[in-house]
Amino acid sequence: MVTAAPPPEKRATPPSNDGFLVCGLGSLGQNCVANLKSFGVPVHAINDALPDQWEVPHLRDLIDHLEIGDCRTAAVLEKAGIRQCRAVLLVTQDERVNLEAALTARVLNPRVRLVMRSDKQNLNDLIGQQLQNFVAFEPTQLAAPAFALGAFGEELIGYFSLDGHRFQVVKQRLESGQPWCDRRQIHELDNSRRRVLCHTAAPQCSATSIDSPSTLFYTWLPDTVLRAGDEIVMVDCNAELRALYSGVPAPPPAQRGVLKGLRQAIARLRDWPALKQLFLSFWQAGAEQQLRRVALICGVTVVALCLVGTLLLDANSPGEISVFQAFLYTFITLFGGYGDVYAALENFNHPQLVQAFGLVLTVAGAAFVGVLYALLTEKLLTLRFEFMERRPPVPEKDHVVVIWLGRVGRQVLTMLQELEQPVVGIAPQAPDGDLLPKIPLLTGNVIAALDKANLATAKSVVAVSEDEIQNLEMGLLAHRLNPHCRAIIRTYDQQFTDRVAQIFPFAQVLCASALSAEAFAGAAFGEHVIGLFRLHDQTILVTQYELEPEDTLTGLLLAEVAYGYGVVPLWHQQQGAPGSIMPSDDTRLRAGDRLVVLATIGGLRRIEQGHLAPRDWHIHLEAALTANALFDGAAEIARSSGYRLGEAREFMAQLPGTLPVPLYRHQALRLVRLLTRAQVKAQVISPPNSA
Repeated sequence: MVTAAPPPEKRATPPSNDGFLVCGLGSLGQNCVANLKSFGVPVHAINDALPDQWEVPHLRDLIDHLEIGDCRTAAVLEKAGIRQCRAVLLVTQDERVNLEAALTARVLNPRVRLVMRSDKQNLNDLIGQQLQNFVAFEPTQLAAPAFALGAFGEELIGYFSLDGHRFQVVKQRLESGQPWCDRRQIHELDNSRRRVLCHTAAPQCSATSIDSPSTLFYTWLPDTVLRAGDEIVMVDCNAELRALYSGVPAPPPAQRGVLKGLRQAIARLRDWPALKQLFLSFWQAGAEQQLRRVALICGVTVVALCLVGTLLLDANSPGEISVFQAFLYTFITLFGGYGDVYAALENFNHPQLVQAFGLVLTVAGAAFVGVLYALLTEKLLTLRFEFMERRPPVPEKDHVVVIWLGRVGRQVLTMLQELEQPVVGIAPQAPDGDLLPKIPLLTGNVIAALDKANLATAKSVVAVSEDEIQNLEMGLLAHRLNPHCRAIIRTYDQQFTDRVAQIFPFAQVLCASALSAEAFAGAAFGEHVIGLFRLHDQTILVTQYELEPEDTLTGLLLAEVAYGYGVVPLWHQQQGAPGSIMPSDDTRLRAGDRLVVLATIGGLRRIEQGHLAPRDWHIHLEAALTANALFDGAAEIARSSGYRLGEAREFMAQLPGTLPVPLYRHQALRLVRLLTRAQVKAQVISPPNSA
């Protein structure tokens, strides 16, 4: 239920602090405020009028200072505390207002970070080159991948590119007989190109849940044996999509298809009943277009007349002209050369029957030429439309139907085409001929077009028009026609989204503003959000960090970043060095490094605030089985725990003992595996208060 907006509460000028300013309290702006407040920071807001409704409950109470006015005006920005703000989010629906407000804000506070809503990519790049600490997003561009991935199916969850490498987040349910079942532990799936994100035990198995800063990542034990029915979510780099899961047949090679079609054509020529049936089908289809039917009759008539005329001339001139000359004279007469032919045959005693037949040929030829001109005229008039509408046919089954070809719809179609997913688009009006030329499109009445789109055998329907009520209608209609079809519905109000998702559980309802607001909030803190996707009803942000000396990540091991903040490192690059995919937990971060992680908004908040989870697990080492194990064990301890190498060697010389450095559970289990491989007997000691 939408709550009524209370009258504006005029507060004093906000105090000097490290706050955030949101300009525009539409759907996106309100969701940005809610996400920023989850970081525990002061949030100020500007809107040209008091909002008619608050999409987020009690949002008005979360705003520390609300100013009513034009955010482009310097006086209004001053009252809102622009000089004390760390970042400004300009998210009104008018891009001109956002740009003017951004320039005014930068004049008033040269150090403020600008996060602007704009879909003019070229202008955004040019402004970013001139203004430092500036980033621009378009909510539809951020949310479109979530719609495309939701339509693709449950197997593919995330899809993004990073420095020329393609990353895919896939979900797989293990079946009995697969190589991993009853043989592999979860940690054995990790390698230099793959990481396990989530694990869900089979329903008949008792699941072991462990404490983790994240509600998604690292909630499983690495030494858990995989069983049939388990569900795992992994992120792969540069993996072939079709090799990750089955269900999408690979298209045959083009050459093989051409040869197959040629063989079929030759076989049809030998089959008289098939030729007869082909002729009848062509005749029946031609009944709808009378001109083509007349052309067929004229063609057959001309061939017959040429044959009869050749036989008549040859029969009435034995030995005087050859059969070929008889054919030429007949053909010339047919196309208006009556006088020329009979002038050349003046010495030939031709009977009246041949002359009369020559007149028949002349008349028939004139009629045939008229029909030929009519066909050419028709083709010339329709040639432009044929080029525009020359698109692939609508797929028969297992395809995705995208309704409405706005910015989101076009991006969804493009992404699904990149994923080699059969698609068809539906729009009320015909788009330009160069718009998505390789994708089948249906235009006109949307409801009528659903029947032509083979909805009964479709895989998914994506309704992404500007009207959320219309999207809901299309989703419900698609479910009625095909109950097994996935319905992806675009909405704009989070409360409406929650209610529709609760009442219609078969539909996947996505609020574009809520999805993109988390990326805007993350960007306000200085991070670069590369992309996002949905996993278990949570938004996962692909976030890039450029480390500075005072950052909360600088100086930490990647194991501490991953298990302490609850994020998944994907990419690490030192200055002047090539990047590494799925970097090792032993990597220590330094200022100037570039790090890309998967994180929820909660993970970004923990990194921003420096809230590392406590390390309360220890390792007890009993003995080194060989002399080399003393040195190898000390090296493993120093790399994995951050313990100084000299102190680690002293500790190894005094075994048995408990390592004085506390670790995270996943970190401790990994170190024990490494020590066991180095011929050192060790075991993990749980904290006293653990179950």
